[in-house]
Amino acid sequence: MKDVFIARTRELQRRIKDEGIDVLLLTDPNSVYYISAYWGDLGVEFGRPTVLAVPKDGELTLITPKMESEMAAAMTWVAEIRTYVDGVGDEWRDPLRDLVGGYGDLSVGVERYQIPALVSEFLRAELGSASFADGSPALAQIRMVKSPREVEVIRQAGQVAVAMGAAGKATIGEGVPEFEVTLAAMVAGSRKAAEFIAAEDPESMVSPVINQLQALQSGHFTAMAHRRPTVRRMQRGDPVYMCFCPIAHFKHFKLGYDREYWVGEVSDEHARMYEVTIAAQKAAVDVMRPGITAEEVHLNSIEVYKEAGLANSYRTGRAIGYSSLELPELKEGDKTILEPGMAFAVDGAVTVPGRFGTRIGDTIVVTETGSECVTEFPRHLEVL
Repeated sequence: MKDVFIARTRELQRRIKDEGIDVLLLTDPNSVYYISAYWGDLGVEFGRPTVLAVPKDGELTLITPKMESEMAAAMTWVAEIRTYVDGVGDEWRDPLRDLVGGYGDLSVGVERYQIPALVSEFLRAELGSASFADGSPALAQIRMVKSPREVEVIRQAGQVAVAMGAAGKATIGEGVPEFEVTLAAMVAGSRKAAEFIAAEDPESMVSPVINQLQALQSGHFTAMAHRRPTVRRMQRGDPVYMCFCPIAHFKHFKLGYDREYWVGEVSDEHARMYEVTIAAQKAAVDVMRPGITAEEVHLNSIEVYKEAGLANSYRTGRAIGYSSLELPELKEGDKTILEPGMAFAVDGAVTVPGRFGTRIGDTIVVTETGSECVTEFPRHLEVL
């Protein structure tokens, strides 16, 4: 995979040079990984930022905590690694100060909406006369279209997500606490991920363990789209909504995947709203192909809600990859033309405030001739 990361780097260097950026400082963990293959564990929330310096020409420099330096050296292809220690000198500021000291009046790029405030303020103090530019668009353009090798990983991630969904579905039942559904899903997803990793590279440093917090609700709480699982016990007639977007992560890819079921019985109103939800998502997926705009996909879905006398409350989908939100978005105003290799979380949803919600979501990859669903699993209304 080293060649993949190097190829990304060279393309990024070409793009920032074209934009007049002399050096791009990456601080978002997803961006750092995308270029360097390094994923640290002790981030800025611990007061330990990692910074990757990408010059328009030449070699890269990685700044990371010394306690993670051995791991970094084993993971990354970047040769120059500078480290720091908590409580020693000015900590991370020392290697970063040494690095940027030679920038002078160069144009320095940062990730405008991702860079931590403590790092951006430090850079402004050190490089008061420097010209700061937003390097995010250059990186976003590269990440927009996935390579064939990335698509293969997305397909694997889709199988991990489906395994999680199937295990969650099997756990749903009257009297079952919500959190038990999430536990079952996490175990199943971890085991499926472990199968892939063990078969490919048993010595891999990529962990199969699913460890984020799922979004899951039951009963009238399904009106709260992102409420987390609690000790509430499911009751007869409850809808149970499982959102795997926060936890369907595999080899650093973040997928979109949602399913909903009913316990014991379903009301006519719930059933009608769910059918609208399914139809709205299908309307979006049916038109996804190269040459259509992101906005057109969204508007095609919106027509389903309008015909049902409902209003759409948010976008139909979002591009995904190494981050949960990438470009483009399936929403009004996004005129980006879809290309083969783009990947999206595509949703359908109806919310009746205070009473219930119906939702569905899948990861869709745009192909040469149309689209491919990598999270294929039954969507029809099911009473468990």
